[in-house]
Amino acid sequence: METRVNQIELNGLTFQYRESGEPSAPPLVALHALGTSAETWDQVAAVLGKKYRVLAIDQRGHGGSARTSTYTFELMSDDLLHFANAMNLERFTLIGHSMGGTVSYLFAETYPSRIERLIVEDTPPPVPDKMFEVPSKPSDPLPFDWRVVPSILRQLNEPNPEWWERLSDIIMPTLIIGGGSSHIPQNKLQEVSELIPNCELVTIEDAGHFVHDANLPAFLAAVKSFLNS
Repeated sequence: METRVNQIELNGLTFQYRESGEPSAPPLVALHALGTSAETWDQVAAVLGKKYRVLAIDQRGHGGSARTSTYTFELMSDDLLHFANAMNLERFTLIGHSMGGTVSYLFAETYPSRIERLIVEDTPPPVPDKMFEVPSKPSDPLPFDWRVVPSILRQLNEPNPEWWERLSDIIMPTLIIGGGSSHIPQNKLQEVSELIPNCELVTIEDAGHFVHDANLPAFLAAVKSFLNS
């Protein structure tokens, strides 16, 4: 399936996104993890693009999108709102992995009427239970803006408690996919699934944090079963 790479200006910043599937198909927006890009969704989009218009966006500071002076989960959620509005997506299915998953929770809490279904891969909203040390910047060139790392780690270390308190505002059907052997505490995914009113938790054992890379068939099976339910 052909993937089209496009650019769009949102709120004065240029964003790059990858599109698969028919433009008239129901829209599905995908958000990637920290330090990666929209390209990580290509294999997923190749399958889901048979029924959906899959739009995978490079979030700010990543891939072909703008490098900015500030990075927060809230700004990334705003970027998603600008993107949805610019693309005339009244309602869409949202899928997010890791950092993109946190952005997805935040967006779904803030704009629940815009989301048809929510899928989050192996992340709860940030929990202030362990402090992340900010690593020093690698000397090699990076495919993303290093400034994202300290900014996001700061929010992981001092998260807004409202992100957990407002999980009950996520009213659309929700699927959380855990990776079992991941560094993410799987019991936290269980807690999230109990706080979101209409939520299913599927654990793909031994997949680790990058579930859709480690076990694409099991990941797609869970996603397709949920989307068809």
